[in-house]
Amino acid sequence: METTTIDLAPAAAELERIAAGVRDAQLCDPTPCDTVSVAGLLDHLVGLTLAFRMAAEKTVPEGGPDADAAHLAPDWRTRLPAQLAELVAAWRSPSAWEGTAEAGGVELPAPDMGMVALNELVVHGWDLAVATGQEYRPDEESVRRCLQFAVSVPDDPEARAGLFGPAVPVPDDAPLLDRLIGRTGRDPAWRA
Repeated sequence: METTTIDLAPAAAELERIAAGVRDAQLCDPTPCDTVSVAGLLDHLVGLTLAFRMAAEKTVPEGGPDADAAHLAPDWRTRLPAQLAELVAAWRSPSAWEGTAEAGGVELPAPDMGMVALNELVVHGWDLAVATGQEYRPDEESVRRCLQFAVSVPDDPEARAGLFGPAVPVPDDAPLLDRLIGRTGRDPAWRA
């Protein structure tokens, strides 16, 4: 896995665009994440943007991001964009990439945690886009880095637990995004 710094801004901007396109009537709709509704996914995104910002700042949060529709903050439409901006700013600090970082009860070398943060933005951006019928346009560099990361995670269930589901076979010549989505345990053909 590459351990250089990563700019989370392009992935965060695309996720923010997708979140802005979510209609209230879609909050109960399913997502590619088993048993998680659009509202549950948004709750997870609100939680993970805070958790990964705190990881960059070397602050240990209590608990980890949830994915519970009942806990979705009423102000998520303003909170999520603000937290995405804070997340990007936190990971632009050189100190974010030094030492270790902790999020969701997991401690990793800081460059690895930054990579996990990027992967969360890109993959959950896709989840939210397909669940709400929107075109997803992530930047190629972010997708490429995430695919390298996803390929580096062993196929055994213990290594993938809490991070990815079982890989879904995707042809080697499929688009980068489809290969990433399949590698993270999702079917690239999934539609709401």
